[in-house]
Amino acid sequence: MSLPEGGLYRDEPVSERFEAVAEAVLFASGEPLSLEKIAQVFGRPAAEVKPLLNQMSARMDASGRGLMLRELSGKYQLCTRPELSSYIGKLIEIRQRHALSQAAYEALSIVAYNSGVTRAAIEKIRGVNSDSSIAKLLERGLIAETGRADLPGRPMRYDVTDEFYRLFGFKSRDDLPDIGGVEDEDEENGSIG
Repeated sequence: MSLPEGGLYRDEPVSERFEAVAEAVLFASGEPLSLEKIAQVFGRPAAEVKPLLNQMSARMDASGRGLMLRELSGKYQLCTRPELSSYIGKLIEIRQRHALSQAAYEALSIVAYNSGVTRAAIEKIRGVNSDSSIAKLLERGLIAETGRADLPGRPMRYDVTDEFYRLFGFKSRDDLPDIGGVEDEDEENGSIG
């Protein structure tokens, strides 16, 4: 049997070889893939592929395998199970990383809850200069520059990355804990809440 262009084997349904092909594609990618891209590999509609990914994830979880399928902001990635990190650490030398400071966590939470926030808005909320915290978060890949605000001086806007969601175990911004009672900064202060 040979693979046809853009799909699975001609004479078998998508589900029979789905997990093997999906696992190979996700492993080879090394980075999160969108549902649409995965569906394109199979030559099937996304609505048909999504339940198969959910089944694959459930089977991987139930089997206790070392890998898991994670959904990160609507993209899928194979990851090692967090509870196995100590074994992985024994296999490879992990680059020493200092823990984030309290100031960095404060800046990160402001960015997480205020998509497209500017440095000035972060500093207004925190009440102190946040240059080093923002630099550290950018270096770690937890936040990224997302363009310039339509404000005087055209300041840079920041948002959290997929790495943030992966490290903290969230699928998307919707999974962040509710912090009711906190008022969003208005747009003229560089936040779009």
